Amino acid sequence: MSVQQTLLKEIEDSQRWLDVQKEENTYRRDLRKRIELINWVLEEMKKPDIFICEVIETRMNEIIDKINEKDSIIEADLLDSEVRILDWILYIVCSNEIKRV
Repeated sequence: MSVQQTLLKEIEDSQRWLDVQKEENTYRRDLRKRIELINWVLEEMKKPDIFICEVIETRMNEIIDKINEKDSIIEADLLDSEVRILDWILYIVCSNEIKRV
């Protein structure tokens, strides 16, 4: 299964869980964010002149910088979830490149 297929399958699965999960909670918020970030990565992967792994890492570093600026754990929680999702996406997308190095 290609990287794109894996990500599209994850969107499909996440959407299914989002449809089932009716109560507004952290899990539902994270599902929405997962779908959003996967779609963003898929769009970025279409650009032939970029290195997607670097783009994802840059976004993760920007979010980590924002987390470090926050005064409370509660404020940082949303951003922490986003970093964890991007970390998973980075692994899926870039694991083949990591193995080559």
